[in-house]
Amino acid sequence: MSSPPLDLYGRPRADRLMRALTAFGDTYIPFSTRPRRRRSPAARAVPPLTLVVAARRTEAEGVVSLRLAAPDGARLPAWQPGAHLDLQLPSGRRRQYSLCGDPADRTAYRIAVRRIETGGGGSVEVHDDLPEGTRLTVKGPRNAFPFAAEPRVLLIAGGIGITPLLPMAREAARLGLDWRLVHTGRSRATLPFTDELRQLRGPVEILADDEHGIPDASDLLSRDSAGTAVYACGPGPMLDGIRAAFDDSPAAGLHFERFAPAPIRDGRPFELQLARSGRTLTVPADRSALDVLSEAVPAAAYSCRQGFCGVCRQRVLAGPVEHRDRRLTDAERTAGEMLVCVSRAPEGERLVLDL
Repeated sequence: MSSPPLDLYGRPRADRLMRALTAFGDTYIPFSTRPRRRRSPAARAVPPLTLVVAARRTEAEGVVSLRLAAPDGARLPAWQPGAHLDLQLPSGRRRQYSLCGDPADRTAYRIAVRRIETGGGGSVEVHDDLPEGTRLTVKGPRNAFPFAAEPRVLLIAGGIGITPLLPMAREAARLGLDWRLVHTGRSRATLPFTDELRQLRGPVEILADDEHGIPDASDLLSRDSAGTAVYACGPGPMLDGIRAAFDDSPAAGLHFERFAPAPIRDGRPFELQLARSGRTLTVPADRSALDVLSEAVPAAAYSCRQGFCGVCRQRVLAGPVEHRDRRLTDAERTAGEMLVCVSRAPEGERLVLDL
């Protein structure tokens, strides 16, 4: 008896995506990130920006957007669809938010944040404590979810996951690509930027759960022709559903961004030593090596943050590695390769990285 259809929020089903992700990672991702890995991290380090909240706007129920500009009106660094900012909030919290404005607008950046009462406090702080005029320290833009502008593109957004996909839709329309966007969520009232999507005059489909039910991932992916590249951003269960349905779809590539990396299980504290500078970094039990490394080396490359794509690999010169990825071969591990987004060291050990 066949398995029941998989809905967009991930009814259980065997995940057979790895060979597709591996093929994609072996071609596009290493090619697109190779220059970053060859260049010196210090040479690419960008100093933080001081920006001011120039405007606030309610975009949907529980969603507010912020327009961030330089206090002196200076032009801001360029960015591409899929990029995000690292914000240091007044409380000291650090949060990442996708840029959802127009890359051609160098006068300001726009982000949008959904209020989550049960979260870590960052979204509540953005909603309650960042009035117009507030100054913020910002790092970036940095792009871990690049848009490759393939000839045929399907964009799937879950709720606030529209933020990185909205600039992609604009770019696809500008380039004349064969594109389609699906925006899903609990209700139309909770979905931000629906008016802007309509103004694109493109194939945009809005599917509210309270009107249409939870969308079926297999159905969404099967509507497009062979060779379509899928870009998805949204809650974890939604992405799990898309990933599980992807292998049986005609789509040729899958790019996705989670709101947050998978939780760390059985973590133990250990240390990283950067061989070129001698600097030693402490990795707590509840953080990944990538989290800590990215703060010390802002140019450190990464993408999926889940041990699939291989972008974050680093060479380990010394120390025992607990490999937790699903990408590296035994030979690569023996040669000293490590994916720092998920892999760790035993408690109290030190890994020396070729950085």
